[in-house]
Amino acid sequence: MKVVSLNNNNFETQVLKHSGVYAVRFWAEWCGPCRAMEPMYKAMAEEPAAKASFGEVDIDKSPEIAAAFGIRGVPTVILFKDGKPVEQVVGLREKSKYAALIEQLAAS
Repeated sequence: MKVVSLNNNNFETQVLKHSGVYAVRFWAEWCGPCRAMEPMYKAMAEEPAAKASFGEVDIDKSPEIAAAFGIRGVPTVILFKDGKPVEQVVGLREKSKYAALIEQLAAS
């Protein structure tokens, strides 16, 4: 799978109506940690055994979505399960942190 660019036109159909786990990365072009996170995030999405779908929201291009989920700092990853936000990780973390949360949600 690849990382889907999310915006006001596709967020509802891609994420809120999605069945299963969906990871959404909120980021900005000017954010150093966001740029550092990008290769790891894309690699997770491309893993053959990925247990989630992956998308990202550029907070400067879609500020309404960021505001709707109370995003105050980037990068922030919100994990959705069956269209509902269930976990949130603020800041750059190691890949294992995200992988463990996705694994846990996929198993529940």
